[in-house]
Amino acid sequence: AISSIFLSFSPPSYKIALLKYNGGGDWYANPSSLPNLIGAIAERTALPIERAEAKVTFTDSALFDFPFLHITGHGEMKLSEIEVKRLREYLTRGGFLHVDDNYGLDDSFRREIARVFPDRPLVDVPHTHPIYHLVYDFENGPPKVHEHDGKPAKGMGIFIGNRLAVYYTFSADLGNGWEDVGTYPDPPMLHEQAIRLGVNLFTYAVTSRVTP
Repeated sequence: AISSIFLSFSPPSYKIALLKYNGGGDWYANPSSLPNLIGAIAERTALPIERAEAKVTFTDSALFDFPFLHITGHGEMKLSEIEVKRLREYLTRGGFLHVDDNYGLDDSFRREIARVFPDRPLVDVPHTHPIYHLVYDFENGPPKVHEHDGKPAKGMGIFIGNRLAVYYTFSADLGNGWEDVGTYPDPPMLHEQAIRLGVNLFTYAVTSRVTP
């Protein structure tokens, strides 16, 4: 059965939202990233998508209108008990969350997501997973946009049944790759690779089978 909240994600158009959080981290980082990703989705797929990026909080009544939520930033994030419950409800009822560590978010994100799903650990997403192959192929997982401390880029996630509900890009800076070319001294090829994976993520979010 498809959950009632999943039905609210149906066309005429899908929407992407940047999720605002408390704790001191810069949730608003990478201002051009989601607009660029939305433009690519509109141009490269047949999925109906609203061109405007939205911004929501965990307790916003509109939270469940978005099949795809994005979190980024460099610093601390802290969820209240109410926010933990809301995020758990959103995800178990069919929503998809992409978290991109912009270098500095890792410790607090891992702590908070463990509060959301204490019984569902973050695991490596196999490179054979559809998220790496739906539109574009990524045989080796997510691209590494920035070096930072030299750790390899990783794609991790939390599964609910067979559905990937949370996808976490660590040591990759995928959102930086979505930003306008020239924002960082990265080759355009990395921008393209980042955008391609973003297209895959959104396509998976709105087409994956929901198992609430």
